[in-house]
Amino acid sequence: AYGAANILQELLTIKSDDIVGRAKAYEAIVKGENPPKPTVPESFNVLVHELRGLTLDLKFE
Repeated sequence: AYGAANILQELLTIKSDDIVGRAKAYEAIVKGENPPKPTVPESFNVLVHELRGLTLDLKFE
């Protein structure tokens, strides 16, 4: 699928709108530790809520 690699990269990296991930990444940098695994960015949560508002039933495992 066209653009799938870019979408996957967006989901697998820490984004500026990932509030928890951003704080944990900063803490890891200050302590000299490895960065944490990324969590779900807030923009993805907004997208899910918008799609659910259109009565689309989304389930993620």
